[in-house]
Amino acid sequence: MKAKIIITPKKAVLDPQGQTVERALAHMGYTGVGHVHVGKYLEIEVTGDKETVRRQLDEACHKFLSNPVIEDYKLEIVD
Repeated sequence: MKAKIIITPKKAVLDPQGQTVERALAHMGYTGVGHVHVGKYLEIEVTGDKETVRRQLDEACHKFLSNPVIEDYKLEIVD
């Protein structure tokens, strides 16, 4: 199985990296671009019971992989 984890800043948190990308795209002539959020993407190969793996990775996301004060994460397990 593979776990896919997307970590992004919470909507209420200032994202200077996202703002820089947004301004750069506008400067390069890309129109209609708004509110860019820059985050992290992880893929992890996993084995074991799907629900156990999900529970363990959810805990790891909350404790280690993300900062729950300023970041949200989405965890997906695919076969």
